[in-house]
Amino acid sequence: MSPPPILDSTLDAARRRLLLAGAGLAATSGVSFAATATGSTPAPAHQAHSPTLHGKQTMSYITTKDGTEIFYKDWGKGQPIVFSHGWPLSSDDWDPQMLYFVQQGFRVIAHDRRGHGRSAQVGFGHDMDHYADDLAAVVEHLKLEKAIHVGHSTGGGEVARYIARHGTKRVAKAVLISSVPPLMAKSASNPNGVPMEVLDGIRAGVAGNRTQLFRDFPAPFYGFNRPGAKVSEGIALNWWRQGMMGSILAHYEGIKAFSETDQTEDLKKIDVPALVMHGDDDQVVPIAISSELSAKLIPNAQLKVYKGFPHGMCATNADVINPDLLAFFKS
Repeated sequence: MSPPPILDSTLDAARRRLLLAGAGLAATSGVSFAATATGSTPAPAHQAHSPTLHGKQTMSYITTKDGTEIFYKDWGKGQPIVFSHGWPLSSDDWDPQMLYFVQQGFRVIAHDRRGHGRSAQVGFGHDMDHYADDLAAVVEHLKLEKAIHVGHSTGGGEVARYIARHGTKRVAKAVLISSVPPLMAKSASNPNGVPMEVLDGIRAGVAGNRTQLFRDFPAPFYGFNRPGAKVSEGIALNWWRQGMMGSILAHYEGIKAFSETDQTEDLKKIDVPALVMHGDDDQVVPIAISSELSAKLIPNAQLKVYKGFPHGMCATNADVINPDLLAFFKS
């Protein structure tokens, strides 16, 4: 089967917006980290014209203090839920949750990380501090109060760093799903982490043949390489589509951001109710070096482990994950 059409990674932000609007692109619903080695001038804020849902714009842009244009979605009314996506994807990865929770009466917001999806492909700021500050810029722009922040994988690190840098004045609860904190990479102080040669292998794959790496990566990401797994070609191709929309530079530098950022102290600063969710068959971010430790570091956290679930369980097992999230939100 031929791969789906993609956007040329050299397109600038404005041209990409026009193409996306004209084409009406929207999201539909290997390599294992654990087991294989393989200054800009600030611009004025801008909001794109877009369709509406329940009277709100569904696609918009803001411009951060360093001039980076960030794409976000904002649907519905009610208590806000803010979703932060994983590497190397986009806000489209949250489609199963965005649709579910807007129908449950929540306001749902998700942005594309800088260099990812429809956000600007800038050549700087691909680190956890900038990720957190971009999230803060979206929150401030929308004047969100009592927001529930949900982060998957790298997005979990983004949520933890956002709270550490900006506090919980606007935050009601936090959820980390299959998330990278406290620290992925192996080091003298983190002997059980992922070996650097594995991470270097991922970097080499991005630099050498990113499109093939992104065709292979969904297998361990969603557990499609497990015996008897129910494989969804659509989910796998959607992963590839989202990845190829982003910048190769952002993806390359993002590996260091999600794997070598020690977020031990960030987790200790999460002083709101928190839910830590993880599948025990995660081949990308092993639970033993991530969520099991994070749940102990967050003062008021509960850990929920899903037997046999993969890293991308928000897509493969949305029928289980969404109701569990809803129960936590309403608790």
